[in-house]
Amino acid sequence: MAVTTEQREQVVSGAIREISHIATLPEITLKIVELVEDPKSTAQDLHKVISSDPALCSRILKVVNSSFYGLPGQIASINRAIVMLGLNAVKNIAIAASLAKLFRGGELTSGFSAKDLWSHSNATAVCAKMLADGLKLGLSDEAFLAGLIHDIGVMVEMQYDRNKLIEVFEKLGDVKAGPQAEMIELEEQSFGASHQDFGSGLCEKWKFPKSFAWVTGYHHRPLEIAKENRTLVCLVHVADRVAGEIAGGFRHDLKTFEIDPAVREEIKLTSEKLAEIRKALPEQLKNAANLLG
Repeated sequence: MAVTTEQREQVVSGAIREISHIATLPEITLKIVELVEDPKSTAQDLHKVISSDPALCSRILKVVNSSFYGLPGQIASINRAIVMLGLNAVKNIAIAASLAKLFRGGELTSGFSAKDLWSHSNATAVCAKMLADGLKLGLSDEAFLAGLIHDIGVMVEMQYDRNKLIEVFEKLGDVKAGPQAEMIELEEQSFGASHQDFGSGLCEKWKFPKSFAWVTGYHHRPLEIAKENRTLVCLVHVADRVAGEIAGGFRHDLKTFEIDPAVREEIKLTSEKLAEIRKALPEQLKNAANLLG
């Protein structure tokens, strides 16, 4: 029996209420998100907040001096790092550090662990940024973060009801041979909602910009969202599939890695550009290790 929108919303809000003690971003991360989203904020405001967290300071300096951003010379001050990286990139580093903790946890089944999901999320984030840069869309930092959180709904499911998620993975069968069913359909049968719904709900709870709720909620069906909101969702849809081709990451929700030509057309992605990004992704992932470790 089909799940109604109202039933789906009840399931999602109930799950997020239940796990709110786990799925809570640290206060400093929420403060950084709030500051960066406020057009009146300055680099100095951000510096004040970050300076109170030595662990975050050292992570930002490590990242700014890594090859991922390709910046010249050694940068030793947080103020200079914020100016060099930009407020959005600093926000991403803070969120990545917080999310890495959420994705800790052992193996749920022989075919799934949170660590594999985190690896896949990292690859999707890096690929989405590469696509945004390569297509000159001016969405580099946004694409990175959207890729990083696109599958966060799976972690909501894992924290909310492990047994139901185990049931989903058992029905999926051996993912190396290709899933035997659509994960989203199995999630809806077990939970009454899918990881897209749970991810979208969590983004709203975290008060993330609306574009991230669209990515988490529509990354498997980007052409179903209003045309003016599609670009970021399409970028992540493509990045999800390219990242899925890399061995060792999460790929249970993808029956195929093929990319719909209509999605490629939406973001004007040529076969040549896609091939170039596929080839460069493994090296870029190595460069991103400091940011996402």
